[in-house]
Amino acid sequence: MSWIVGFFTFWYDFIVGDDWMTAVVVIAALVAVGLLVHAGGVNVWWLLPLVVIAILGLSLWRMTQSAKKG
Repeated sequence: MSWIVGFFTFWYDFIVGDDWMTAVVVIAALVAVGLLVHAGGVNVWWLLPLVVIAILGLSLWRMTQSAKKG
């Protein structure tokens, strides 16, 4: 039983890490791109890299701002 807890703890720490908002935004972008492609055949593959770059930039900016305050 402890290996099951360890397995899910690893994946939670790996995916969520220090910034849960980044994980949520990337998962939401994956779902949105998947729904758009499935529903209408819209070619929006380019949306995912843009979202990832934007959220990583925002995350980095937030961390540098909190480091300046602390």
